[in-house]
Amino acid sequence: MGCLVSTPKDTGLNRRRPGNIGEVSVFVPGLRIPKPVDFSQALGDHLSKTIVERLSALRTRIVVMAAQEAPAITRTRRKTATQRGGSALADLLQALEGYLPVLLGLVKDGSPLQHKVQFVWINQEDDDEETAMFSAWYEVLSVLHLMAMLSLSHANLLLLPRLSADGYQPKVSEESRRSCIDVFLKAAGYLDCAVRQVLPQIPSEQRRNLPVDLAEGVLRALCLQALGQGVDIQLGLAIDSTKATLAVKRRLACEMVKYWQQAQENIMNLPLSNGWGEKHQLFTKWKYIEARAAAYYYHGLILDEGNTEKSHGMAVAALQAADEYLKESKKACEAFNLAVPVSRNPPLWGTMKFLAEKIPKDTSSKVRINRDLYSHGKIMETAPTLPDFSLALKPEEYQLPILDVSWNEENTSKG
Repeated sequence: MGCLVSTPKDTGLNRRRPGNIGEVSVFVPGLRIPKPVDFSQALGDHLSKTIVERLSALRTRIVVMAAQEAPAITRTRRKTATQRGGSALADLLQALEGYLPVLLGLVKDGSPLQHKVQFVWINQEDDDEETAMFSAWYEVLSVLHLMAMLSLSHANLLLLPRLSADGYQPKVSEESRRSCIDVFLKAAGYLDCAVRQVLPQIPSEQRRNLPVDLAEGVLRALCLQALGQGVDIQLGLAIDSTKATLAVKRRLACEMVKYWQQAQENIMNLPLSNGWGEKHQLFTKWKYIEARAAAYYYHGLILDEGNTEKSHGMAVAALQAADEYLKESKKACEAFNLAVPVSRNPPLWGTMKFLAEKIPKDTSSKVRINRDLYSHGKIMETAPTLPDFSLALKPEEYQLPILDVSWNEENTSKG
C-alpha cells in the first residue's frame, strides 16, 4: 500500500551531518529531524477543522524548531552549554510533549486515521536519507526517540567541565552530576516506552522497513547506554565520598560493565555503516572497555585484601588487566573521536580522571610488592572472573500520555 518511501543518501543534502560535533561526554547519534506534513489534505474529510489545525500548528512548530536548533544542539560548545543550548533543548522537548497527547488521537482504539497521514523524518544512522510512512505509530516512535536524544544532549551539556571558582582544573559540579542521573533515567524511560509500548503496535512488515535509527537493537542499546552512564556518575560520586566502601565501588563498576556489554551486544550486528552509525558503535566499544578497566581495578583491590598468596596473585592479575584495559580504552577513545563526525574529549574529570592516575600507579606498586610470588608461579596468567551483580539502575517509568481534551470535543461534535 505504499507505506514506506526511502530516499538514498545521494539524492539530496537534507541530512544534518556536521563535520565536527565538539566535545562529547555523552554521545548522541544525530537528531532525527521531522519534515513538513499536510494534515488538512489527509484528514480534512475526516476530522474537524479545529483539530486538524491544532495538529498542524503543533507539528509545524516542532519542524521549525528542530531545523533551527539541531545544528546548534549537535555542535557542543562549553561556553553556551548552560545558555542557548540548554534552553533550546528544553523548548523543543516541551513542544514534543505538547504534541504527543494530540497525536495519540490518531491511533486511539485502532482508528483507521492512523494510516491516513504520511509522516516524513530525516534519518541519521540509516543509509537512506529519509523515511516516510503512512503510520501515526511511526510518528509516535519518532517523537519518543527525539525526546530521548534531546535528554541525552542535555546530559552531555551538564557533563562538560567548567572552570571552577578557584580557577583551577575544570570540574563538573556535584549538583550537575546528580541532576544528570535523573536526565539519564528519563531518557532511558522514553526509550523503554518506545520498545515496550510503541514498537509492538507497528505491524511486522512495517517494522522491517523502519530506519536503523529506530531498530529495536538501537533503541535498547541507547537505553542501556543511558543507564551505564548513570552508573558511571554514581561511581564517580562514590569515589568522592569517604563513606563509600571498596565493595560499593566494585559493585557499581561491575554493573557498569554489564550495561555497556549489553549495549554493545544490541548494536554490534546492526548495519550502522555511515558516519553517525559507525561512531555510535565505536562509542559503545570504548565505554565497555573503559568500564572493564574500572571493574578489574576495584576487584583487584578487594582481592588484595585477602591473606593468601593465591588472593594476592589474583589481585595482581586483576590489576594488570585493569592497566591493559585502560591502555586499550585510550586507543578506543581516539578511534571514536577520529570517526566522522569528528569530536574531542572534554578535560578529563570524574571516574576516569581518578582511574587514569590510580590504575598505573597501583598496578606497578602491587606487582613490585608481590614480585616474589612470580617466582612461585602464583600469579594468574589470565584475569580472574568479575563478580556478577544484578543491575540496580532502572529506567524511569514513562507511560504514553492520556488523550488531549480536544479529542473529547471532537468525539462530541461527531456524535
